[in-house]
Amino acid sequence: MTELAIADTSPQPPHVIRQLLEKLGLTYQARHDQPGIPAAQRVQTVLLEDAVGALLVLFPQNQLLDLNRLAELTGRKLTAVKPERLNRMLGKHDLALLPGIPALTSSPCLYDERLLDVPSLYIQSGQAGVLLEFGTEAFKGLLTKASAARFGEPASKVRPNFRRPEDDRQEISQAVQAFTARRIQQRLEETIEIPPLAETAQKIIKLRVDPNATVDDITGVVETDPALAAQVVSWAASPYYAAPGKIRSVEDAIVRVLGFDLVVNLALGLALGKTLSLPKDQPQQATPYWQQAIYTAAVIEGLTRAMPRAQRPEAGLTYLAGLLHNFGNLVLAHVFPPHFSLICRHLEVNPHLPHSYIEQHLLGISREQIGSWLMRYWDMPEELAVALRFQHDPTYTGNHATYPNLVYLAVSLLHNHGIGNGPTREIPQSLLDNLGITWEKAEEALNKVLAAEVALRDLAAQFPQN
Repeated sequence: MTELAIADTSPQPPHVIRQLLEKLGLTYQARHDQPGIPAAQRVQTVLLEDAVGALLVLFPQNQLLDLNRLAELTGRKLTAVKPERLNRMLGKHDLALLPGIPALTSSPCLYDERLLDVPSLYIQSGQAGVLLEFGTEAFKGLLTKASAARFGEPASKVRPNFRRPEDDRQEISQAVQAFTARRIQQRLEETIEIPPLAETAQKIIKLRVDPNATVDDITGVVETDPALAAQVVSWAASPYYAAPGKIRSVEDAIVRVLGFDLVVNLALGLALGKTLSLPKDQPQQATPYWQQAIYTAAVIEGLTRAMPRAQRPEAGLTYLAGLLHNFGNLVLAHVFPPHFSLICRHLEVNPHLPHSYIEQHLLGISREQIGSWLMRYWDMPEELAVALRFQHDPTYTGNHATYPNLVYLAVSLLHNHGIGNGPTREIPQSLLDNLGITWEKAEEALNKVLAAEVALRDLAAQFPQN
């Protein structure tokens, strides 16, 4: 009889964490991270700082950390520690993630008292995929020198408007009025101040819907805008397209390399991007705006080709939906500049929550609502407005559902491979079934983009960065 050696698959926390917990005499169990663990039992750990020093903050993942409330409580204006400093600190201990163990950082610790309302708690071990489970009494042993307070906002009380687009206009107006009432240091008029659509963009939109438009027509529009003309030639010459020979003109770039549809949609994305400049403030470790836009558009391009031919939507329009999917972020920065910085700081300390919860909590609206509204305000195709509005709802089956479904899939694939902002996202099998795309085809579309990452970054860098 042959004996089979069974590998020990029980997870092991990092050596430094095992030593520290043994020194503290605390009982715990190392567990593999599993999706079914309730958010109320997962401890979110964030290291904040100000001129006074660092503060470790612990709270349940079913809560949103409100920096305003924390400021009222502590009298300090705290923000997330810069990633470089945090990485240096973790690197000294060979850790990948920040464990919720106050003794490790030697910083003062503040925890939300509702952590102790559950029978057991799970904290990061410092190693990805491995959690430490503590009974409540054992967890209290970590907090002997910590202070308790009630400062988190239950995420269940924050209700982003995912499915009521008919309310968007009213909610946007209410948000503007609310901020005016709070005496924000920017004068907001009775209506939202949005710049008119650029003339070049207006011309390109007309070409998009003109069935008789030719290469000569788009060449003429592009050549009247010197910056756009230079951009198109640069795109065509990019290693991503691997064009043979030298690109000598706009027409050469369109006819020989890019094609009519791609130029129309890239040019339109660029024209819209120039209408609203990129915000100077961004969350730490955020993927640059145009990089995320180009990656998402490229993945959607592959996903669209992977769909059954009879189901495929207009490829150029799905590409444009990917290019503009985060456009609402630019609009938020334009309409609410005094509070956009506050949104960024809250995104940094709430990485466990989607941005919709932060924006709903602070503004009463989300970037998806205001971005979709602006698409309609500018008379852009209805498919784009729907794509922006429902891009975070994988169950959406209304009009033009294919467009937001493709955006959700592309953004989720990229997020789950570390590109983009926010927590990893579940991709329901029903979403793939509705699109007629297999897991293998979806991964293939993603891998093609990842293989061309250097060339795509170069392409994204050609878009205006301010």
